[in-house]
Amino acid sequence: MAARWALVTGLLLLLPLLPSTSSSSSSSMMFKLDGNVYPAGHFYVTMNIADPPKPYFLSVDTGSDLTWLECAASTGACERCNKGPHPHYQPGPPSYKLVPCTDPLCDTLHEDLGTTKYCTEPFQCDYTLTYADGSSIGALMTDKFSLPNDHPDLAIGCGYDQGVNAGKVTTVDGILGLGPSSVSLVSQLKNHKIIAENVIGHCLSTKGGGYLFFGEESVPSSDVTWVPMAARTPGKPYPYSPGHATLQLDAKTIGAEPMEVVLDSGSAYTYLPELLYSQLVSALKVSLSKSSVEEVHDPALPLCWKGNNGPFKSLDDLKKEFKSTLSLNFVNGITITIPPENYLITTEQGNACLGILATADTDLYLIGAISMQDQLVIYDNETGRLGWAQSMCDRMPKTKNMTASRN
Repeated sequence: MAARWALVTGLLLLLPLLPSTSSSSSSSMMFKLDGNVYPAGHFYVTMNIADPPKPYFLSVDTGSDLTWLECAASTGACERCNKGPHPHYQPGPPSYKLVPCTDPLCDTLHEDLGTTKYCTEPFQCDYTLTYADGSSIGALMTDKFSLPNDHPDLAIGCGYDQGVNAGKVTTVDGILGLGPSSVSLVSQLKNHKIIAENVIGHCLSTKGGGYLFFGEESVPSSDVTWVPMAARTPGKPYPYSPGHATLQLDAKTIGAEPMEVVLDSGSAYTYLPELLYSQLVSALKVSLSKSSVEEVHDPALPLCWKGNNGPFKSLDDLKKEFKSTLSLNFVNGITITIPPENYLITTEQGNACLGILATADTDLYLIGAISMQDQLVIYDNETGRLGWAQSMCDRMPKTKNMTASRN
């Protein structure tokens, strides 16, 4: 059941979402990232939202269009929520406005989700987001974002019901949706003329943290491998795909037919269809048969190994025992290599665990954050292309429009 909002009444609910008349357009802005694949499970940015501004940790998610926060509705409580690092977002006057169900942004949101819009509450755009591990029910609204050079009112989701899996302790307060649709944060920034181009880049470090940028100014002028962005299927998740590829381990093909590759920075791990996952695990075990590692149970992930020379303490320790390299070979001739440090983690017990998991999806490779580490990944929504370049992601490029995360 949709929560009803009683904090704002009258003509305020009828105000349309108009583009900003701000003339302070900048070509780029950059943010420091925190977090890691393990144990945090997220790379996240701090966004200051509402008036007065409050900090929230948002998972950097190129697999989603909508930016949303776990949210206390007008009752003052979140119906079924998780325990995040900050108190739940609770919108209140004067900075927030509900997005009416009749607003074009509500139509766009439901088109992206592949769902049918029902205007049960005409002054409120309700939505349901579905994820592999649960769902989020919420209402679309606008609130103030405190950015380096501007303070625009942007559309954001108030997720007041996180479904049956609620109650967990999480490292983030919500999701920073970086998809290409008009409801996504970066599309709104361009619409408000705060950035000139809808270009996104992220660099996730194997050491933890990294950086995120919006706009074209921070795109390197050379040493970037570019591929066309595959067309997005309406109503399908995962908006960013470089096309179809085959998977190889040490130059030996795993599986036969090329499958679609999708890039999802909001997923900590990489996912393969169940049959392909089983084939990869078998091939990986064969490649390790002459090594000194031994398979062991670890609660972190399903498949783990311990070393006979003591616990794995760093990625350098992993490289001494794990030599096999994965690769994605695209039909256009481009190859992405995935070294051991981009498919393994080291756990608190000092074990090495496979950061590739099985999924019920039968027709795609989902490349998660683990396999994008130490790569600058660029999503150019202006020209419809994706790029990547090997990079030291623990070193932030210098820019005048930079904001650092803080608690």
